Amino acid sequence: MKKLLNTLYVTTQGSYLAREGETVVVRHEQENRLRVPIHTLVGIVCFGQVSCSPPLMGLCAEKNVALSFLTDHGRFLARVQGPVNGNVLLRREQYRKSDEEQAAASIARAAVMAKVANCRTVVLRGARERTDGDGVGALDEAAVRLARVLTSLEKANTVDGVRGFEGEAASVYFGVFDHLITASKEAFFFRERNRRPPLDNINALLSFLYTLLVHDIEGALEAVGLDPAVGFLHRDRPGRPGLALDLMEELRPVLADRLTLSLVNRRQVQMEGFRRTESGAVVMDDSTRKEVLVAWQKRKQEEIQHPFLNERIELGLLPHVQALLLARYIRGDLDGYPAYFWR
Repeated sequence: MKKLLNTLYVTTQGSYLAREGETVVVRHEQENRLRVPIHTLVGIVCFGQVSCSPPLMGLCAEKNVALSFLTDHGRFLARVQGPVNGNVLLRREQYRKSDEEQAAASIARAAVMAKVANCRTVVLRGARERTDGDGVGALDEAAVRLARVLTSLEKANTVDGVRGFEGEAASVYFGVFDHLITASKEAFFFRERNRRPPLDNINALLSFLYTLLVHDIEGALEAVGLDPAVGFLHRDRPGRPGLALDLMEELRPVLADRLTLSLVNRRQVQMEGFRRTESGAVVMDDSTRKEVLVAWQKRKQEEIQHPFLNERIELGLLPHVQALLLARYIRGDLDGYPAYFWR
């Protein structure tokens, strides 16, 4: 099994990343602040005014370390990528399946069924954790409705049909998301999912964590030789990682949504850590962003029992495992794509 490596997040503005042998050096104000051996990293994420030397970019490409640049608020800008990995025959088969309605619908249905089931798990856990009873009825009803969507999804044989049920499930899930928030309701509330820009504190957290998750999934897909841009559920669009977004559907309730709720309900983030810009967007300050990144890394180190592999793995390896299983299915080694169902 692949070993879970670290992701280096650089948030200090004005930092410069350089190469010294096989080591990444982080400099700020002419001082070396950090040294990290390249072999311990799976990715580097730079926020805002952070720059890198060309030799370091070359080293990252050579060692398959994903190097990404985001705005200081977490919006994706660019990614440095080396030579394409993997067998060209695997990618050709991926492209064929994406153009075949039945094959694409099969993969899309598996991913969305896992997403709906995992959203239902989040809802049921939230209902159990409420001690005051407020909103439990709405959460229980949402769980019933999500179960009905799951039953209907089993019969969906077109991608458009799968998309329709996915939209219905998302409406139900986000319709009760506010009931999952139990602390600091005056500052952390949820009315609807909004992005580009996020308009409240919860949406700011969700969007930031979704960006981190997509980064990890893209790297995992590249590592197994799949093309992150060509998906089955998400239509092709220039600049959009369709396949990474497909896999994110099943993983974001587990990794991002649940972490967002934990950060708020355990009061690990505070109202003072968010501010509204002139455009109306809500953004996090540096200290809050660092708190979220630390929690994200800790979350990825938690262990789960993978239902298909029947072995314990760290949560941070889920993108790699699911990418590997998808590649095996596309190659014809598996009869279907075993999406991840959270227990």
